[in-house]
Amino acid sequence: MLENYFAKKEPSIEALVRWIADLGGKTPAIRRLPARAAEYGSFGGLDPRIVEALKKRGVEALYTHQSRAVEYALAGVDCVIATPTASGKTLCYNLPVMHAILQNPAARALYLFPTKALAQDQLAELGELAAFADGEIRGFVYDGDTEPAKRRQARSEGHVVITNPDMLNSGILPHHTKWSDYFQNLKYIVIDELHTYRGIFGSHLANLFSRLARICDFYGSRPVFICSSATIANPLEHARELIGRDVELITESGAPASEKELIIYNPPVVDWKSGIRRSSLFESSRIASEALASGISTIVFTRSRLNVELLLKSIRGDLARRSADPMMIMGYRGGYLPKERRKIERDLRSGALRGVVSTNALELGIDIGSLGLAVLHGYPGSIASAWQQIGRAGRRGSLSAAVMVASADPLDQFLAQRPEWFYGAPTEKARIDPYNPYIQVSHVKCSAFELPFHSGELFGGRAVDEILDYLAEHEVLHKVSEAGDERYYWQSDSYPAAGLSLRSATGENYTITDVTIPTKPAVIGTMDRRSAPTLIFPDAIYFHGGKSYIVESLDTEKMQCFIREISADYYTDGDASLRINITDSFDTQGNYGWGEVVVTLTPTIFKKIKLATHENAGFGQINLPEEQMHSTACWLMMPQSRQEDAELKPAMEGLEQLLRNTAPLFLMCDRGDILVTSRLKDPQLRRAAIYIIDNIPGGVGLAEGTFEIKNELVKTALSALNSCGCRRGCPGCVGTLGGDYDLKAAVKKLAEEILTEK
Repeated sequence: MLENYFAKKEPSIEALVRWIADLGGKTPAIRRLPARAAEYGSFGGLDPRIVEALKKRGVEALYTHQSRAVEYALAGVDCVIATPTASGKTLCYNLPVMHAILQNPAARALYLFPTKALAQDQLAELGELAAFADGEIRGFVYDGDTEPAKRRQARSEGHVVITNPDMLNSGILPHHTKWSDYFQNLKYIVIDELHTYRGIFGSHLANLFSRLARICDFYGSRPVFICSSATIANPLEHARELIGRDVELITESGAPASEKELIIYNPPVVDWKSGIRRSSLFESSRIASEALASGISTIVFTRSRLNVELLLKSIRGDLARRSADPMMIMGYRGGYLPKERRKIERDLRSGALRGVVSTNALELGIDIGSLGLAVLHGYPGSIASAWQQIGRAGRRGSLSAAVMVASADPLDQFLAQRPEWFYGAPTEKARIDPYNPYIQVSHVKCSAFELPFHSGELFGGRAVDEILDYLAEHEVLHKVSEAGDERYYWQSDSYPAAGLSLRSATGENYTITDVTIPTKPAVIGTMDRRSAPTLIFPDAIYFHGGKSYIVESLDTEKMQCFIREISADYYTDGDASLRINITDSFDTQGNYGWGEVVVTLTPTIFKKIKLATHENAGFGQINLPEEQMHSTACWLMMPQSRQEDAELKPAMEGLEQLLRNTAPLFLMCDRGDILVTSRLKDPQLRRAAIYIIDNIPGGVGLAEGTFEIKNELVKTALSALNSCGCRRGCPGCVGTLGGDYDLKAAVKKLAEEILTEK
């Protein structure tokens, strides 16, 4: 019990850290981050009413980064603020926006947030500050939950309209004529949580901003961009790519920081033969319930909605057994009703609620008050996200702690064994490709619907005549000559933004229809085309809402999947063969290269695996046409001396597994965003090679990013191998048990040879 650690009357956080160190697992690193004093700047040219309002709230001076941001904004300079969590970035954009509106009531601002929860939180913050300033500043949230009457008010009366990318794409830009007064007077565009706009999503956003820029230009406005981001490696470059403008960068925070204890905790091994450790979910629950029962307010982060519910149930059970109030902690995730989420946020701020279990929804800048402890159930997927979550504790100046509980995932185990890598690791680069052809063509269509194009017009800084002519040839656009200029008009009744997903490259999705009752078919889900071949095929088992279904048929032309509910005690796992054709080589250095590829996926067989025991219960053939994807890839050729070595194949497969697990550490992506595969005899390279493929049609910069850090990636894979406690190889490092064969040594030898061969 934690009470035993108060003998020396230590602060409760220090007692908690000592208790965790004695839990029985391996605690390889307890690091204390020192406190940092505040640095202040001036209020600059802000309206005196705003300065007075700030002083009423106890703000006697701005922090240096806030002062610089206000200075840039008032001077009409685009900027990006990349400072740590809880450094007060909200004032960086609220203050210049309020200033503009108080100076000219016709001025308007657009706030873009990645989540609805952030939008609501910022509306409350803006309203509170405006009330202190005695100004008539009206803010509205404009999203899918907004009532029709409120939408009309937002368009006509809203000084500040707070929305999200999806609503901007389908609900605002296509209907810009209803917003004409708003766009004419648009002075500021605020983009919060800039680091979340990466990969496919970020590539879409860059094109979305190109559409927004055309509309602003049409109405004669040139709003100033104020962007804020977590600490990523390339905030300046990323902001420039997203908004298509030069920006000023602010990274030095003037905000104070309290002392913080950081712990990476690895649960104890319960079976040394297999290397199985105690459940990370159980250990996270145990730490959180101990802290809550001892009066330490706590936030627990986990990666899935299911884990939110499992952790919440476990923690409440522990609290009840201790005769503590189990309702002092709540869950917070997508799927909860908006009113329920708002109440949880309010109760956390007021202290009525002592704890919360959340997905990464609360990783972002929602004000949830002062928390003493952050528990990270597993590595969240990126260094930037990990520091965001760590920063959610200790927001009011007192000592706090953050504990990352390692799961059995190989990446978690690598960080647990090499904590110095995490503490010293540079934050990742956010990568996008605004010119991904699949994505850009979709947005050019949307933009043509919104406003006609003329020949030679730039979109995202580049001419798009080739795309416009292609769309005209396929009768998507109508090309006409007007006064010596070629014009391109949309010529369909529907508007393309309605069917555009900002989270997939091609927008091609299968519609999944439940035909259990033939007379009442019901659409219950969708699946993107690239995932479908090995997940929804005839006789596949599909799970939805806790029920199991069997796939009866698949229409690959109309993109429809028909399923019927059954009671199944097994699931299916599809497999496919892969062919890779290099169509263009962009660069080569030694054994490495990168370029354009065509990946052909041919579904082959599927296995039936029992849910209870994971035993193989049979197999079947998948008879579906092959799927092709044009993308980019980085390839790593094996040393010439190893080409005829009989041990090369298993060593390559082990290195392939290590690269698959460690590459996301550098690329700021999910593991599913890359495809890693080895080929013993590549017909084009004429050597054995491992490919790291950008698993997104057209690519979003992940292959180029891999090529940039190629040697560092192999070194990290080797480090992950050396840090694993197994003797000959295991699923946690090389993907399989080495058995009598020392697979670990073979993989190590191969990686070392790759690094030494020039």
